[in-house]
Order: sequence, then structure tokens, then C-alpha cells
Amino acid sequence: MSPSEMIRHRFSVEQYHQMIDAGIFAPDDRLELIHGELVKMSPINRRHAACCARISYLLECLGRRAMKRIQDPITLADSEPQPDVAIVRWRDDFYLAGHPTPPDIYWVIEVADTTITYDRGVKVPLYLSAGIPEAWLVNLDEDCLEVYRQKEPQILRRGQSLTPIQFPEFVFGVDELLG
Repeated sequence: MSPSEMIRHRFSVEQYHQMIDAGIFAPDDRLELIHGELVKMSPINRRHAACCARISYLLECLGRRAMKRIQDPITLADSEPQPDVAIVRWRDDFYLAGHPTPPDIYWVIEVADTTITYDRGVKVPLYLSAGIPEAWLVNLDEDCLEVYRQKEPQILRRGQSLTPIQFPEFVFGVDELLG
């Protein structure tokens, strides 16, 4: 049977949560729900982990104005991706009642080296189509930052900086993000 002939089963976000709650997945399974399908996530290498830690540190400037969630789920219509970083509205319950949804999300950041094609072609369009105002793609292999908003993407290089749409008072240097 060829891949195009294979039968695929799609899951709703609710069904996915039921499977998680029932313990169907092993604790170390790295999965996310994308367009109703379970997708295995790549292992995190040192370069990727260091970049995520650096971004987390840089986002400390937000204080209690927003929360940064590192590799935690967000809930979209038929998906529950785990962006490397999601900057979301502050909630005193830390989203115990449910993962952030598009109205809660200021922007997301994906860090990519081995997953650049997937992140650029699947995850970024997923975020934008869900109504998330912006997505940043830290492209480690090409040493640049790709910024996606509702208009044409912007490629920023070392020496340049950017300001998030929702927080115009903060300026982040591409050098800081890339390390």
C-alpha cells in the first residue's frame, strides 16, 4: 500500500486529550496534534535547547505583562502544537483550566535547524491561519530570523532588530536571539 492509499484517522483535540488522560502515550513520547493527525516531534539537540533557553531569558523583560510558555501546548481548532515558545496573556491560574487559544496568544517562536521545512511550511501557516498575529522562526542553519505576520514574511539578519506587534516598547536584536 502506497502512502497515498494509506488510511489515516483524524482526531479531534478532545479525543487527543482523552488519549493523553487515559495514558495511551508513553511519558517520553514527543507528539503533537497537527490538523487532526498525530505527528512525532524531533528530538531536541543542544543548539536548539540553548537557543530556546536564551529566548526564555530574553523574554524575562515581559514580567507579568505576559507569560512565556516553553514547548507547551496551545489549542487551535483541530491542532494542539507545541511551539518552542508561546508568549501569551497573563493568567493567574497559569492556564490550568485549559491551554492558551488564539485570543490568548501574542506571538509564537519556533527554533529550527533540522525542522526548518516543516516549521516554515506547516506550523507557521497553521499559526497564522488560526489568527495568531505573528510567528518568528529562528533559522539556526541560515543564521537569520524569519518574521511572519499577515503580510509578506521578513528575513532579518545579524545587526538588525525587531519589535513584537503587541509590545512595541520592546526591541529584540537578531544577534541576541541567535546567540
